[in-house]
Order: sequence, then structure tokens, then C-alpha cells
Amino acid sequence: MVDDSDLDRLRKLPAPPVDADAKARALATAMNTFKENAFKESTFKESALNEAGIQKKSAAPQGTALRPRLISRAIELWSEIMSNRRYAMQALVAILVLPVAGYAAWSIVGSRHRGDPPIIMADIAPANVPDRLAQLSESVKSPPPEPIRPSEPMRPSNKSEVGGPPSNLAPSTDQASTPSYQPPPPPPAVVAEAPVTARGHLAASEASDRVARGRVAAPRDKYPWAASESIAQRRAAPMGGLAPSAVAQKPAQPSAGGVFQTPDTSRIKSFASNPLQITKENPVSTFSADVDTASYSYVRRVLKGGALPQPDTVRVEEMINYFPYDWQGPENAETPFKSTVSIMPTPWNTGTKLMHIAIKGYDVKPAQKPQANLVFLIDVSGSMSPPDRLPLLKTAFRMLVGTLSPDDTVAIVTYAGTTRTALPPTKASDKTRILNALEALHAGGSTAGAAGIREAYRLAQESFVKGGVNRVMLATDGDFNVGQTSDADLKRLIETERKSGVFLSVIGVGQDNLNDQMMQEIAHSGNGNAAYIDTLAEAEKVLVQEASSTIFPIAKDVKIQVEFNPATVAEYRLIGYETRALKREDFNNDRVDAGEIGSGHTVTAIYEITPKGSSAQIVDDLRYGASQPTPAANSGENKSGEKNDEYAFVKIRYKAPDGDASRLITTPVTRANDVASFDAASTDQRFSVAVAAFAQKLRHADQLAGFGYGKIMDIANGAKGTDPFGYRAEFVSLVRLATALEK
Repeated sequence: MVDDSDLDRLRKLPAPPVDADAKARALATAMNTFKENAFKESTFKESALNEAGIQKKSAAPQGTALRPRLISRAIELWSEIMSNRRYAMQALVAILVLPVAGYAAWSIVGSRHRGDPPIIMADIAPANVPDRLAQLSESVKSPPPEPIRPSEPMRPSNKSEVGGPPSNLAPSTDQASTPSYQPPPPPPAVVAEAPVTARGHLAASEASDRVARGRVAAPRDKYPWAASESIAQRRAAPMGGLAPSAVAQKPAQPSAGGVFQTPDTSRIKSFASNPLQITKENPVSTFSADVDTASYSYVRRVLKGGALPQPDTVRVEEMINYFPYDWQGPENAETPFKSTVSIMPTPWNTGTKLMHIAIKGYDVKPAQKPQANLVFLIDVSGSMSPPDRLPLLKTAFRMLVGTLSPDDTVAIVTYAGTTRTALPPTKASDKTRILNALEALHAGGSTAGAAGIREAYRLAQESFVKGGVNRVMLATDGDFNVGQTSDADLKRLIETERKSGVFLSVIGVGQDNLNDQMMQEIAHSGNGNAAYIDTLAEAEKVLVQEASSTIFPIAKDVKIQVEFNPATVAEYRLIGYETRALKREDFNNDRVDAGEIGSGHTVTAIYEITPKGSSAQIVDDLRYGASQPTPAANSGENKSGEKNDEYAFVKIRYKAPDGDASRLITTPVTRANDVASFDAASTDQRFSVAVAAFAQKLRHADQLAGFGYGKIMDIANGAKGTDPFGYRAEFVSLVRLATALEK
């Protein structure tokens, strides 16, 4: 017998802690018991009703009726339907047809976003569906199959792949009367293992673009690293689509500011920054001139989207050459450009100096402009449908047409799944016809870029103007997936076509699927330039303000070679131009292709040099190397014949736009080119150095590790000058954004 005191002691004891696993098991057991009881109850009711031959339930009694359980009510409804042959036939037909119709609708909607050819129902539904319906109509004569117990998991009989018809619509090999068809689940959101850039980011404004192209993104707050792959990309892959990006693929990581980067399918060429060179071992530096500006526009878009750009998207020379500078130009067209060289202290390293080379092309006057024969080669594939692609390009080309002379010629070639001549060569005086042809363009289909390039060159050659400007202007996001798709094949195609004397310009648009690597390759191979347009203001800058330099060439195959004097320069490094490097022997080889300079173009190149004897010299002299005589001050020349007052010797080689033989311009760089202090340099020189510093900082250059964004901002603010279009003020704001994202 239990004593009351024992009960009191038990009452005062603390309750044991709840075991989470035990609680979960208890809850699961209770739910299974509940479902089994509900199933038994509904089965019993169904059997009783069938035995009594009752098809309808009697009216509910007076008062408040208990609401039937959801699962039991569903089973009762199914039993009532199957007990009537006519209703059973309709239900089975609905089960079979509705998934097919749903899949067809889903495919059609997706194909419209992707720009695929129309989907035909015969391609979706198998031909044996009527036979299958007849087979199912016979099966209803047999008793309905025993319902599956709720505790047993329901699995589809087989699995169908996303992007194709459900495999469970194939003819059944089961001869039993019981139907084996089970409707497939709705197409899931496919999460792709897409290549992830190191620091890429998709702005919030781009989210609608992904949805419009059939992409389904995982919630960022839960899965910030997740990306989706478009169905169009999956379909294109077996056809030999574009090669994977050269960028190392790795999971997305948060930026320095803690913001996760969205995966990006853009193709960006990887390259290492120029290394430090020892003058005694390698005194000559050779590279091709570059007037491209695509990198700056792309970097600006990424920064304004709230992320730091991937380092390989930052090409220092394109950042510097984006801005107009008032360098001193040549007096006449006989010498198409002039170079100005200055030596100034380095703001981020007191022991080194900057050798600043500024080149200005001859500015063709309006009365001297040659006749232009232009072919607009416009990508109208499905990936071009977002507002920042084809719609933006149409407006940009409308502005360009407004700058042309009446005798200039315009043709329009479009390419998607096929190539089409949207406008034959037409005089610019017929402006209405040209604008109407532009307005009629719409996006849809795959991307057969190589065929479009051939047709555009054919039209340009058909209307070739001897002594004039003959140029194909390719506008695309670079996503070629039909025909010749490799960069090497396209490069060979362009190199063959350029022999006709037709130049090529490439205008890139878009962000998350931009094939920047291909655009750079074909622009360099086609004696042309590459620009990136992300806004209407940028389109106006490239095609209106800079129309002369973009369209009218004054020199081609422009190469620059600098020979440094080991008596005065111990070390040097070229800032930028990594993708335009040439071999030393290429400089005098006229068969080697190089860059093009247009009317009024400016080209800026900057070297960081270490003077002989400076404390900033990084590499020690060799103990057993050949001894070098110490140059006497102002002696003019030492025993080995070296010019002691020269830092370097700059050589520029170029060809006339329609010429095959190169010409040479030389400039010695002496102590007379020294600038006393960095602040004493011109406004344009200081601003260009600020841009170079910013670009190196974005590329994580070790030389600027101790030089912060704040100091770059100070230099840029002090060198904005007049800034009529606000480009330099915008640059300062980009530095400010990078400062915030770095923290």
C-alpha cells in the first residue's frame, strides 16, 4: 500500500527533460495510428454502402454535423466515382490527358521565353495514346484496384527527365487489366551546378531577366549560392555548345562586404597581371595598341549592382582608355598620331617612377570624313529578349543612323536559328526605311552567329567603297551555339574575312550570359574594337559622341615597343595590356595583326619603373653576373655605349587603313621628360594614373596593397577638370562604391 507521504514526495520531484527523438517518434506513431483508423473507418463505410446498394448518403440529421476527415472524404469520393462506369471512364481520361496538356502548356510557355521553335503536340504526346485510352476503358469493367494504404509511399512507376515528354506515357508491356499509369509530378525547379565566378554578382534588376529566359532561382535568403540553368542551355549542350569558362569553377563565396555572389554563366578570359621585369635580362617590352572600352562599362555595371567585379573582368588598359584625354595630337594626317611621354613619381611607391605614354590619333574633320559602308549584324536569338539587350541595341543604332551622311550606306543582317537580311544596302538618306527595319526586329531562336558573320561580310563586300569606311558592326551577348561555336573557329573565320578590307566592331550587351572572351577574340582578329553597352547613355557615348573614332580608322596594326636602358632603369612592369602582349620579333613582322586606332582616338600606356640604385629595387644584382660600369653623372655615354640620360626608347609601328607596309615612329625618353612631382603632372595624366590605380586595386595587385581607395579618390577628385559629360565624377562614385563593398 502506497503511503500519502510517498505520493507527496513524488509530486514534488521535477519532471524529467523531454527527449526530442522520443517526442518525434511518439508523434509519428500517433499520426500513423490516426491515419490507419481513418482508413479502416472509411473502408468499412464504403463496404456497407456497396452491400446495401446505396449510391447517395442520407440527409444529415438536425443540428451541427461533424465535418468528415479530409482523407476519409477523399476516399469516399473516389469510391463513389469508381462505382459508376461513366464517371470512372471520365476520371481515368482526365488523369491521362491533364498531365499531357499541362506539360504541353509548360513547354510552350518556356519555348516562347527561350525563343525555341513552336512545339507541336505530336512531338509531345505519343501516337499510342488513343490505344491506351481504349485499353483503360476496358479495364474499368474489372473491380477497381485496392487503394494504397496511406502509410505506404506513393512512387511513380518510372522517372521522366525535365525537358522531354514524360517517359511513363510509353506503351505498357503489362497485359493485366489493372491500369499501371500514374500521372507524373509537375516539372521541378532544376538547380544547376553552374560555373561560379569568384566575385561575380547579379544585380536585383537582372532577376527578371533570368525568369524571362526560363530560369528558376532558389531563394537567396536560404540558398544564396544556388543557381539555375536554362532549359535552352541544356538542349544546346549536346550540340557542341560553347566551351566552359576558363575561370576556375568553385562555390560562391561571400565578398569582403559579406555579400554572396550570384553564379554567373558569362565567359571571361583568365589572365595573370604582368610580372616585374629585370632590365638586364629582358630590356624590351612589346604590345599591341588597344582602344577597347568594354571592361570599364562592365565593371561599372557590376559595382552599381552591389558587388566587386571578378578580377579577370578588369582589363587595366580598357579602364584607362575609356576616358577622353586632351593629349597633344599630330598636325596633319601624314603622321596619323603623336606620342607624348612623361616621367613622374609613383603615388603608391615613393621609390619608383611612372613612365606615362600618351598617344593621340589625328582627328578627321567632318568635311574630310570618307563615305561609310556599314552592316549592322544583330543577334536576335532568344537570349537577346531582355530590355538591356535587343531593345537597347535598337535604340542605340537609331542614334547612330542619325549621325550618318546621306551618301553613307546601311545594311542589316540578323541571326538566330537562321540568318536573314533584314535590310539590303540602303542609303542613309532613306532614314525612314532603315529605322522601320530596326523597329521590326524581335528576339527568338537559337544562335547561329558564324552564318550571320559570313552574310554580313558578303553584303559589306557587295557594297564596298574603295577609299571609304567598310565595317561590320556585330551586336550580341556572344552566346553562339549553332554552327562554328569555338573561339578558334570564329577567329579563323574573321581572319579570313578581314582580308577583304572590311573592318569589324563588336558591341556587347547583357551581363549574366556575356561571352566576353569570344567578343575580345574576334574584335582583335577583325581589325576592330570592342565596346560594352549597358545603358542608353553608354550607347550615346560609343555610337554618337565617339562615332568618328569608332567608325573611321586612321591606322591599323598599331604596335608599341619600348626598350629600357639598363644603365638607368633596374626594373619595370607594364600596367595592363596583358591580353595584347606580343613577342619581340612580332614588332617588325608585318604579317602579325595588331590594334586599330580611329579618328581622334587616344591610347595611354603606363609603366612603373625602378631607377638604377633606388631603394625600391626588389631583385638583387647577381653576385657572379657581368659587372656593369657605373655611369657618370651627365657624362652622356658610358664605355659600353649606353645613353646615360635616357630612360627608354619608344617605337610605334603602324599601317595605313588600306596599306600593307608598316611605318615607324620613334621617341627617345630622356631626363628632360621628368616631372618634378606627381602634383606637377597635368590633370589628364593624374586622372589616368588614378584610373590605373583603381583597376590594379580591383585586380588585387600586390603593388597597391598599402594604397587605399580613399587615396585613389583624392587623386581623382583633384584631377576631374572640366568633365563636361560627368564621366570622371561617375568614376569617383564607383571608387566610393568599391570602398563600401570592400569593408
